[in-house]
Amino acid sequence: MFNQRLSRTAAALALAGVALSAHAAKDVVVAVYSSFTTTDPYDANDTLSQAVAKSFYQGLYGFDKDMKMVPVLATGHTVSADGLVYTVKLRTGVKFHDGTDFNAEAVKATFDRVTNPENKLKRYNLYKNIAKTEAVDATTVKFTLTEPFSPFINTLAHPSGVIISPAALAKYGSKGIAQNPVGTGPFKFVEWKSTDYLKVAKFDGYWRKGYPKVDSITWRPVVDNNTRAAMMQTNEAHFAFTLPPESVATLRAKPSLEVTAAPSIIQRYISFNTQQKPFDNPKVREAINYAINKDALTKVAFSGFAIPAEGVLPKGVDNAIKTGPWPYDPAKAKALLAEAGYPNGFESTLWSAYNHTTAQKVIQFVQQQLGQVGIKVQVQALEAGQRVERVESAQDPATAPVRMYYVGWSSSTGEADWALRPLLSSESFPPKLFNTAYYKNAEVDAGIKKALVTTDAAAKAKIYADVQQRIWKDAPWAFLVTEQMVSVRARNLSGFYVIPDGSFNFDEVELK
Repeated sequence: MFNQRLSRTAAALALAGVALSAHAAKDVVVAVYSSFTTTDPYDANDTLSQAVAKSFYQGLYGFDKDMKMVPVLATGHTVSADGLVYTVKLRTGVKFHDGTDFNAEAVKATFDRVTNPENKLKRYNLYKNIAKTEAVDATTVKFTLTEPFSPFINTLAHPSGVIISPAALAKYGSKGIAQNPVGTGPFKFVEWKSTDYLKVAKFDGYWRKGYPKVDSITWRPVVDNNTRAAMMQTNEAHFAFTLPPESVATLRAKPSLEVTAAPSIIQRYISFNTQQKPFDNPKVREAINYAINKDALTKVAFSGFAIPAEGVLPKGVDNAIKTGPWPYDPAKAKALLAEAGYPNGFESTLWSAYNHTTAQKVIQFVQQQLGQVGIKVQVQALEAGQRVERVESAQDPATAPVRMYYVGWSSSTGEADWALRPLLSSESFPPKLFNTAYYKNAEVDAGIKKALVTTDAAAKAKIYADVQQRIWKDAPWAFLVTEQMVSVRARNLSGFYVIPDGSFNFDEVELK
């Protein structure tokens, strides 16, 4: 059966025009862990869809392979004294794939679309603080904000913040552009067969002379972990992400492959519904943090490709501080439960936002650990539809069915605001955003808001440090691990990287 699956995969690749072992046309085949939801980054919530869109789209700013922010279609910017106006200078001589010019009018058309609530784009909340976008001249664009917002340039670097051809938007419409993406990237869109592949081809008019150095990329969604690993062993793919930890040893043994475990800013945690008993009691939340052996968890569920969470924000996010990790002390956990009025523990539920093998290992391990201190939890790994219905669509914290919820997050803007505000501000309860702990602390709310209007770097760092210390003490989450990102590449492939937010950098991809 397994060999039959591989044969069908090979046949599908051949039918798609993909060279398998020979790779004569310099087509890079990338096997990824999930299907893509859209080619429109402004209407995507998942990192993978936004990452693949980097093939054909670019933003004003972006991130290099080390998550350092760099100008892309912009050359620089200035900020007004009141922090409300950002004036951005644009790169010249850039063409869209349809032959039209990239200029300030294109930037205006792109951001006018996402900031119009009638378009109902998923990334509206990220950019709704733009009050007005103006084309000053062909190479200058001016953003006026509704209020000062110090991470604004980082927000422009978010992988959703791409520039779309105005001619294509006019031709295909705000919804139709998802089937017909037209950007300025190194590759132009060719074809998308939702469950099979997404194909892009070299754009000969790309503004970076000498690039791209390959003819095409075929992105292959391969949901099954073992099949993804097998494709690398049989030379059906040049790059695979993610890798099941149990396949690492086998792949490392093959001389033509290189396995990489890279640092990430992907934080895994369990949120507690702090509005409902028993999780409204901070001693209960502290007890659970003490009850889970994070070092053992990294080995059992992640085969060592993770580290215990060292703070609210992982290292690599701007202004992250180290406050932990939370020590493993089951005796302390039992004492805190007794102090909280639960000397014999209690019963509850633990849901996972994911249903893949690693997530199931995590919740089963936590179930076992909590059982040792008297907390009996029923575990369930949710399907995507269940996650949306039970967790993300809840309207009232008092009746929300979620109790303990295993999930994760990475700040794809690279800074503290987008790692704190969507998850821990009281304005971010579902269904608006993702504060599934229903956590509310006036000092934290005030600090998050104050940091947004603070332009002095040292003052902002102090505010964020205070906020993180307050959250760590309140323990609205069980702080678990920061993942490492495990990928494998063929050694004849270079210039293709997984960056710390789980996206990709392939600006200089080359196949030899």
